[in-house]
Formats: sequence, C-alpha cells, structure tokens
Amino acid sequence: MNEIYDAINNGVMFLIWIFQGYCLQYFYGSFLESRGQGRTKNSFCAAALYIALKLCLRLCLPSDYGDKRTIETHVITFLGLAAAALLFYKAVKAVTGFLVITFMAVCEIGVFCASVVGQILYPVMDFWNWCMGKGYIRSASLFENLQTVNYIVTQMLLCVVAVALPVVVFRKIVQNFREKDYAIGRTELLFLLAPGAVSLLICILLQTYIYIENGAIYRASPLLLLIIPAILLLCLVFILSDIRLFQDMIDRSREKSSRIILEKQVSSMQEHIAEMDRMYSDIRGMKHDMKNSLTVILQLADSGSNEELRDYLSGISQTFDRLEFQFKTGNAVVDTLLNTKYHEIMRTLPDLQFYADKLLFPEKLMIQSYDIGIILGNALDNALEACKKLKEEEPEAETFIRLSSYAKGKMFFLEMENSFDGKVVRKRDAEFPVTTKADKKVHGIGLLNIKNTAEKYHGAVDWAIGHNVFTLSVMLKNEKGI
Repeated sequence: MNEIYDAINNGVMFLIWIFQGYCLQYFYGSFLESRGQGRTKNSFCAAALYIALKLCLRLCLPSDYGDKRTIETHVITFLGLAAAALLFYKAVKAVTGFLVITFMAVCEIGVFCASVVGQILYPVMDFWNWCMGKGYIRSASLFENLQTVNYIVTQMLLCVVAVALPVVVFRKIVQNFREKDYAIGRTELLFLLAPGAVSLLICILLQTYIYIENGAIYRASPLLLLIIPAILLLCLVFILSDIRLFQDMIDRSREKSSRIILEKQVSSMQEHIAEMDRMYSDIRGMKHDMKNSLTVILQLADSGSNEELRDYLSGISQTFDRLEFQFKTGNAVVDTLLNTKYHEIMRTLPDLQFYADKLLFPEKLMIQSYDIGIILGNALDNALEACKKLKEEEPEAETFIRLSSYAKGKMFFLEMENSFDGKVVRKRDAEFPVTTKADKKVHGIGLLNIKNTAEKYHGAVDWAIGHNVFTLSVMLKNEKGI
C-alpha cells in the first residue's frame, strides 16, 4: 500500500514540476530576451533544465538529511535558475535577480499552501477507518480501494493548489510590471527583491521547523492550519503590491521626465514665437524706412555712383534674405519651427534633403498651433537622430526627411518619412519601438508625447517601416482639444 502511495506522491510532484517549468519559461520570457532565434526551443530547454534539477535533488539528497537538506535544496535551486537564465536568455541585467528570487518564493508558497491543505484533507482517511471499525465496510479490498481513491483525489487537489496559485501570481506580476525594459538601479533592485526574499526565508523557516517537529506542530496547534496559509498569502499580496507600487513609481518618473521635456519644448516654442515677432517687427521697420531707402537710391543713381548703388542694394537684399522664411505652410508657429529646425539640420547634416512643400494647413484649423508644434518638434527630433545614426554607420548613405499633411472630412493627418538604418528594436506588447539611446529613463518618450497630444484631439498615432524608411502618421480631429 505504501508503495502505491509513494508512486502517486512522486507522480504528483513530477506534475507540479512540469507546471512550474512552464511558469518558469513564461516568467523569464516575459522579461528577458531569448538568446538566438530559437525562442520556443530556449523556453523548452529552460523548463526541461528546471524539471531535471528538481528530479536530481529528489533522487540525490536523502530524505533524512534534516534541515540541511532544505537549505542546500534552495541554494542549488537558486544556482540552477540563474544558470537557466544565463544559458537561454540574455540575462545579464539587474531584473534577473528579481526573477529568480521571486520565482522561487512564489513556487514555494504554492507548494507550502498545498501541504497545509493536505493536512486538512488527510484526516478524511480516518473516516474510512471508522467505517471499517463499525462494520459498514466489510471487504478489505474495498477498504483499500476507497483509501487509494481518497489519496489520489487529495493529491490531485494539492496539485491544483500548488500549480494554480503560482500561475495566477506570475500572470499578475507580468501584467502589473509593464516597464520590463526599465533600467533598474541598485536601490530599486533592493526594493524589488525584499518581498520575494522575505517570503522565501519564511518558507525555509517553516519547512525546517515543521521537518524537525515531523508535522506534530499542526496536531499540537491546529490553529496554525489557518495562520500559516494567511501568512503565506499575505506574502504573495506583499509581492504583488510591491510590483504595483514600483510600476507607479516608474510611471511618475516618466511623467516627471515628460513634463520636464514638455516644459523645455514650451520654452523653445516661446523663443520661436518671440523670434517670429522680432522678424515681423523688423519687416514693419523696413517698410517704415523704405521711403528713406528709396531716397538714398535715387540720390546715388543721380550722382552716377554705380558701385556704391550696387553695394547699397546688395545690403538691402541680404537683409531681405535674412527675413525670408524658407518654408511657408500657412501656420506662423510651424513656419518658425521648421525654419529653426532647418538651420539646425544644415549645421549638423548639410547634405540632408528636407522636404516640407506638402505640409499645408487649412484656413480653419481648430488644432492649437502649440500642439502642432509639439508633434512636429518631437517627430523632427527623432527623425534627425535617426539620420545622424545612419550617417555615422554609412557615411555615403542618402538622408532625408519628408513632411506632408492633408485633411479628410473632419480629420487632419500629419505624416513624416525619414531615412534610418533599418534597425528597430521591438518588444512584445510595446506600442512603439524601443529607444536605442543609453539613457532610456529620459529618452524614448517623444512618441509618447506625440500620442498624448493626438489623444487630446481624439486622434491616434501609427508607424511603419520599409526599405530603410520610417513613416510616422498622426491623425487628429480638427476641433478644439479636450
């Protein structure tokens, strides 16, 4: 009979390990990039390595090894999980430590909760003994069959608890931890590790103490059958709450960085508007002085001083050239922005081809010029950065930026095409490409600013790539923003 129970117990444990292996590859794969192109293969290998590790620990470490068995099992498991991450994923990053510790803690809590459920269900077997003693069950074979069925059902329920709890928790962690590419600092890593590490240590402590007492602790104090699961479930709540709080901290940091950039853009827009006012003031001044200029011209012509006349006219022409806008879209703020960006482009990439002749605005434009400037400013900054990177990698490559716009009913569309090196880093579930700049905490929010601005006008942002050309499309409703 004991041999049957041992076989059932081993089968259930193996089934639990299989599900834990599935959780491992799902958990790792949600945060870490797979090595090479064989994502499915690497995920399978990571799960298989974990199952093999648990099986070896089960077979190699004797069951009467005492509390040392518990500690050494966890140490070896930690090393095995770290090895799986390094072998099959690009795991040289701070978040890997969080993944390993949290995975171990959640799995141990699941198994421990299942064992507590077992302590509650196992006394049901005493019911069959009572029935046998009262004569309600007279057949020994029936008695053994009932006990076996009862043991199998109990073990399956334990398996469900040990598997379902980690699956739910891991999915919640993946959903709540949205910024999976966030560069975690030392203090932030400690903040993330604390709940998992504390939970794991609590599990090790309970396992060691219960092993020493040989399970008598539950018989001596049945109330622990409620207290221990409550502690473990609070540990899971602690882990999930920590993740949610960490994500909120990231969101606030992103919002702060975005606000700082927006403030700089507002300051830049104010400078553009001030520059435009100065230019218009200069034009009005030139118009006022035109009569005096004509008088001087006539005097020079009458005196026959042709060379002085030519120099004077040349100076006037240069003054007009300085005041002339390179781009005329029908929107004064956009004209100033484009001309300022154009001069910046000419300083950094003089051979870049800049086209904005198809960027035109309707007479009745309800969209604020400031918001148009935010969209074009961020888009042009990203495009210029992409063209610079292309030139650094391929000095002979042609670089260009093309701007266009059109109206369709009540919708207004802005489009921009620019050359780039064709390399786009895309993450699963990410709406926009990941920035390639080193400081990802500050950079990479230009497209997010464009999206937020578009949503003020019930609009949207779309992007596409093809033949080393990046295309950004912004749709806006031609009405006052919300």
